[in-house]
Amino acid sequence: MASAENSCVVVYDVGGSHISAAVCFAAEYLLGQVVRAGLPERQTSDAFVDVLYSLGKKVTIGEANVLGAGLAMPGPFDYREGISRMRHKLPYLYGINLSSALAERFGWKTDQVRFLNDAAAYLLGEVGAGAAHDVDRAVGITLGTGVGSAFAVNGRIVMEGVGVPPGGEIWNVPYEGGIVEDLISTRAIQRNYRERTGRDREVAAIAAATTEGDPAAVEVFEEFGSNLGRALKTLTSAFDPEVVVLGGGISLSAHLFMPAAQHALEGQPVELRVSSLMDVAALVGAGVAWFSGTESHNK
Repeated sequence: MASAENSCVVVYDVGGSHISAAVCFAAEYLLGQVVRAGLPERQTSDAFVDVLYSLGKKVTIGEANVLGAGLAMPGPFDYREGISRMRHKLPYLYGINLSSALAERFGWKTDQVRFLNDAAAYLLGEVGAGAAHDVDRAVGITLGTGVGSAFAVNGRIVMEGVGVPPGGEIWNVPYEGGIVEDLISTRAIQRNYRERTGRDREVAAIAAATTEGDPAAVEVFEEFGSNLGRALKTLTSAFDPEVVVLGGGISLSAHLFMPAAQHALEGQPVELRVSSLMDVAALVGAGVAWFSGTESHNK
């Protein structure tokens, strides 16, 4: 771990449709310019690594002290070895050692390329330089097409222990006759609105409709907030976090559901906060993981 303040690492956030990259400096986890590119049209591992390399070269122009790279990746993924286990998304990466492939392009050793879960990276970013920087116990929840989650104690991601579901994942925890993701996700909001109005709309359009005199839209977000609060109360009470940080696309409409969520959490000493880093949280988190030297800790 380099202590020089001008040391930096290339950080990546690999999503379902695009890849973001920047350099993250050791000093206060500050990011350089963020650049983005779509996933390659040619669906091969070589094409994917080409995109990573191209973005990495772009963001490191003029940087002399680049120590390596940290990548926030969705699972399933062997984060220690740098090998994808995804079959349903990015299937062309399955079984590929991305650590070796990317290190070869940059002329690095394989241990200079490190990986961590994208939800864990999101929370580490908020713990290191965002909405949870002042707390010891935090939970991060990303609300979007799916539900991402991570748990942290004293700046380290924990994957097991009291109050932590297997792998820190809550999306598939059985809840109210289904799973958590059935009630707190994009499709939950869309389904609720469709049932009330018979219309299919995107979440952003439903949020906009709350200011256009659409009572169904208002009610949908209030119900979403109540469901979120009750789910968090059930799923995080044993972990006893001081703060739950909400991120992801749905959190952009937090003002529409936060009051109902906080009301449902009444009696539990936890504060809901909206991500302060938003789209760059995972990038910052990849840098935090690198410079702190630990991505996760079993407690």
